[in-house]
Amino acid sequence: MALIPMDEKSSEERDEMSAKALYSSLDSIRYQFLERARKSSELTIPTLVPPAGHGAQTKYYTPFQGVGARGVNNLASKLLLTLFPPNSPFFRFVIDPFVLKKLGGPNPEQLKSEMEKALAEMERAVQREVETSSIRVTAYEALRQLIVAGNVLIYMPKVGNLRMFRMDTYCVKRDPSGNVLQIVICEKIAPSALPPEVKAVYNSDENNDSNYDATSEQNATVELYTIISREDDMERWHIQQQVIDTLIPESEGFFPLDKCPYLALRFNRVDGEDYGRGYVEEYIGDLISLEALSQAIVEGSAAAARILFLVNPNGTTRAKVIAESPNGAIVSGNAADVSVLQLQKSADFSIAKATMMTIEERLAFAFLLNSSIQRQAERVTAAEIRFMAQELESSIGGTYSILSQEFQLPLVELLVDRMGATRRLPKLPKKIVKPVIVTGIEALGRGNDLNKLDLFVAGVGQSLGPQAVAQFINIGEYLNRRATAIGIDVEGLVKTQEQIAAETQQAQMMKMTSDLGPQGIKSVTDLAMAAHPSNQQQQQPPQQQQQQQ
Repeated sequence: MALIPMDEKSSEERDEMSAKALYSSLDSIRYQFLERARKSSELTIPTLVPPAGHGAQTKYYTPFQGVGARGVNNLASKLLLTLFPPNSPFFRFVIDPFVLKKLGGPNPEQLKSEMEKALAEMERAVQREVETSSIRVTAYEALRQLIVAGNVLIYMPKVGNLRMFRMDTYCVKRDPSGNVLQIVICEKIAPSALPPEVKAVYNSDENNDSNYDATSEQNATVELYTIISREDDMERWHIQQQVIDTLIPESEGFFPLDKCPYLALRFNRVDGEDYGRGYVEEYIGDLISLEALSQAIVEGSAAAARILFLVNPNGTTRAKVIAESPNGAIVSGNAADVSVLQLQKSADFSIAKATMMTIEERLAFAFLLNSSIQRQAERVTAAEIRFMAQELESSIGGTYSILSQEFQLPLVELLVDRMGATRRLPKLPKKIVKPVIVTGIEALGRGNDLNKLDLFVAGVGQSLGPQAVAQFINIGEYLNRRATAIGIDVEGLVKTQEQIAAETQQAQMMKMTSDLGPQGIKSVTDLAMAAHPSNQQQQQPPQQQQQQQ
């Protein structure tokens, strides 16, 4: 296929095809959101959302406080452990019970057990893919971007590692319901990475440019635009790339509506807006106040730490004698002529410090810092810390809901589709098996179920005694529910009813052996064999057996 230069198209087609013009038109809508994100980044981690025109020589702002940076890193770590727990699947494949009932035949429970066992193997295969790839590394950086900027773009290629795009490198267009309609990415690449036919166009443009500098060839970059558009009439995504107003035909492709490899994530969604809001933006007032107070206290403390002696010009003490006298020297002079300059601002500094400590405490609670959980007391129980931590983590439960639907669930579907394309995973029937996220809000609900379950069993034991627990509580079912609440596979760990019955029978036989001895066991066995109907028939005379036949 030949390249399609933009200058050979009509004006209408050029506006429709030009990715640069489309990116510029969407940039005006993104401007206000991007400026808020840069302000939030400046007060926390300035390098997350750098200023406009940043480069290798950019001097970033240095905050006077580190509460914002520590809070962002701490909250991102907590979200990462909650969304992608290590060595534990964050999703489950669920079977549709109605379809399973139709396919089950005479024994649906056996079919369900076999299918769940096979699905568990597939879950572990996908989890191994997550563990061995760099998904967690990219996810951690994406979570930091979401907390500060509120927006980030994730790309899952067919081959390779997960990629992330900052808010200043892409534009997005959504409908009033929040569905993504169009994404335009602008990234800079080296000219050597271009396809041969595009590289020829680039070299031609360079030769025709009178301002071209051959010494900067190694540092030269070219803008690569990627357009992801949703086609409503065909229910699919159309993807294409353009370089130097030239369409790259090999880059064109189509994806199903639920298999788009580009995920435009938001931390907090706002109806009617194309971009989300960051978590830092909700506490930007406290961060601005803390930054101003910290700067005032630091600069005031530096001024107060300066030592300056004042000598009375009309006194008998000379300034030169004071300045040149060594330590411990004896000089003539009057102590009343010498004084030390003091700011006398300790009361003002104490008010500023108290206000700063109050703001730090509020931010510590907001960012779930461990120091904010423990109260100021000599003895604090572990149960109190766990309760307060769970209460604080539950306060951002809405974030789990958004990320589970816009990040985790599409990521699982893309992983399953990519592994199925390389035949590392069998294809799943969509109408029967669906992935379900089991972290975030679901994990918090499971934790509450576990607490209620333990509280119920403990209450029964305290009220009615241990005998009531053994008599009325099904221990096997209790163990299964507790393992489900924690998220542990109990296969091979908890004994089945058949194993318990076999062990009980074996214990009875051993007890009988010890009580009766080998001869007693042989007598009982002979009597049992003789009492069996088949053995009685064999002991009858041959004539009686023939008559019975």
